[in-house]
Amino acid sequence: MMALHSLSRKTEALAERLGFPHDHLYGLRFAVNVFLATAIVWFTLRRISDSDPIWAIASMIASSDPQPEEARRLFHSRLVNVLVGCAVGFGFLLLGRPSHWTVPFALAFTVLISTSLVRIKTMWRQAPITAAIVLAAGISVNSTLGGVYRGLHKVAEVIFGAMVGVLVSWLMSKVWLIPQPEKTKEPL
Repeated sequence: MMALHSLSRKTEALAERLGFPHDHLYGLRFAVNVFLATAIVWFTLRRISDSDPIWAIASMIASSDPQPEEARRLFHSRLVNVLVGCAVGFGFLLLGRPSHWTVPFALAFTVLISTSLVRIKTMWRQAPITAAIVLAAGISVNSTLGGVYRGLHKVAEVIFGAMVGVLVSWLMSKVWLIPQPEKTKEPL
């Protein structure tokens, strides 16, 4: 643990030498968070499935923040809206024969539910994105059952990415401590 604190102090000293303002340390830590979380998501999903992990990585970035409290809030907002998108996407997939016209109607309906009923504004866009992922999976395989399977698979990847993003944000906040800047006394 002492080595980690030493690393934190060295990073602060380097940033000061380079003339970075104190708040740029959070940006630097965020870049490291994104690097680590992307590597985890990319290599884990490539190892356990043959799918393209780009949606999981996008979800990871959207749920990451150098401040763990903000990352937790983003994750919660994202998760709720992912569930709304899933419900609507799977509802449209299961209730009717999916077609290309299903997508615009389902996405508009998803937005109305997310903005009017759920009302967690931070991630309103996530609900229709998730519905689109689910519907696209169903339309691309031209099978309701296959679409449900692929939709669940994609949504699981998205949730996995978000979980990795919030976990890495929290761990890095414990490993790489960024102290609050000292307040200078104002002259009398």
